[in-house]
This record gives sequence, C-alpha cells and structure tokens, in this order.
Amino acid sequence: MAWREGEDERVYSNDEVDAFLKAELPHWYLENGWIRRKYKTSGWKATLMVVNTVGHLAEAGFHHPDMSMSYAFVIVKLMNHAAKGITDKDFELAKKIEDVIMWQPGLEGSALVGTPDDQRFKYIKYDK
Repeated sequence: MAWREGEDERVYSNDEVDAFLKAELPHWYLENGWIRRKYKTSGWKATLMVVNTVGHLAEAGFHHPDMSMSYAFVIVKLMNHAAKGITDKDFELAKKIEDVIMWQPGLEGSALVGTPDDQRFKYIKYDK
C-alpha cells in the first residue's frame, strides 16, 4: 500500500502502552498521549549529534517524532498523528532510537571500545 493511501493501524490503550514500555523501553514513559524519552548529553555538540541521529532514523522509517532540545538534553516524543494514538510505528521507532543512541560497544566485547571515560570525550550520559 502506498503511503498516501493510509492504513488502519491498531492504536494501543494506555494500559497496553504502559505495559510495553515497562517491558521493552523502561526509560520511556507515556504522557498526554505521547511516548517520551529525555536523553541527557554532555553539551551542545552531543545534543546536535542526538538530534541528527534521531532525524536520520525518523526519515529512514518515514515516521517523525516531535523533539525539544536544549544545551544538554533532547526530548523525543512519539505519537502516530494519523492514527491519533500510539501504534506499532511508535514502538518500533522508539526501540531503534534507543538502540542507536544508547549503544555502548565497549560493553559488548566489541573491537570498538566506545567513548573513553574522560571529560574531553563525553557524549551521552548513559543510564545506569
């Protein structure tokens, strides 16, 4: 189906959204009909990298969040405007954003060691 034709998408109830977030995306929360996540950064350059990364993922998936940003944080908000609620598109994009932004290759035994624990190279403030 072409994107202009629209499609009937299942809209999840608030209880279903809360259960999904608790199980799959514990740092996301439901508020005023949106699923949301605040990413804390180490400063302006890191904030811009997060915004651009989310922008790339949103465009690649053709599902676009609302975002707010400041010097050291980015807030991502997802809700399917056409469906007027939270759908699989929101969950899938949130999971992709979470996977990419919070990726720490050094914890995976990867050849990539990840950002050094040194103030000069700080990027994301990872969740503990």
